Amino acid sequence: MNHGSVTCAKLGGVRQRILLAIFLGGAAGGLARAVLERQWPADGRSWPWVTFAVNVAGTAILAAVVARLGEGRLGRPLIGVGFCGALTTFSALQLEALELAHRHHVLLALAYAAGSIGAGLATAYGVGVLARRTATA
Repeated sequence: MNHGSVTCAKLGGVRQRILLAIFLGGAAGGLARAVLERQWPADGRSWPWVTFAVNVAGTAILAAVVARLGEGRLGRPLIGVGFCGALTTFSALQLEALELAHRHHVLLALAYAAGSIGAGLATAYGVGVLARRTATA
């Protein structure tokens, strides 16, 4: 079957490369986070530094990838969707904040949730601006 100048076989090959890129990036990001979490696990009594750090770092990487890499490259699915998607975790942030609150560290839980979201937004904005500025320089 032919849809204009692109055949279904060509589209299938592109999809396979994109899926492979996402898979490989996800494996690397998930492994990195698992190693970090195993080395420094959250204890429910103090700031969950690993989750905080991987979420902010993943945000920075994703902002740079989106600002610098074009749509047609495999870098976005490999690094953006795969690596950053597996490295970062909003669900762990929520569970860790609830665990802190459950253990009567309510102010720490609120600071952790607000700090994580604020740091993520500030990082995304700052890295995005910087990446676009250096791309045009």
